[in-house]
Amino acid sequence: MFDKLKKRWNIQSNFQVFVILLVFAITGSATVYLKKMIFDLAGINQQTQLMAKVLFYIIVILLVYNVLLLIIGFLFGQFRFFWEFEKKFFSRLLFRKKKVVVKTEN
Repeated sequence: MFDKLKKRWNIQSNFQVFVILLVFAITGSATVYLKKMIFDLAGINQQTQLMAKVLFYIIVILLVYNVLLLIIGFLFGQFRFFWEFEKKFFSRLLFRKKKVVVKTEN
């Protein structure tokens, strides 16, 4: 299993895979923990319309998760990996295509 992840993420060590998976786990747990506080601060409760809750959740939690991912990744020494991960994630989210560089001989 680690071999597939190492190849996909272009990393060399099993330890780095473990650290990256740990960062994902901590970030997800922290986001769930912060969700209630953020919703309370925004005044979102059971009476809030469902569509408003969904939009708020998508926008705010997506941003919180991604910022936390960079912070926690930095604390675990994996900032470069998560920075590249974020760039790829947001380029896919915004439907940007990769630039293809074509080399020609002169």
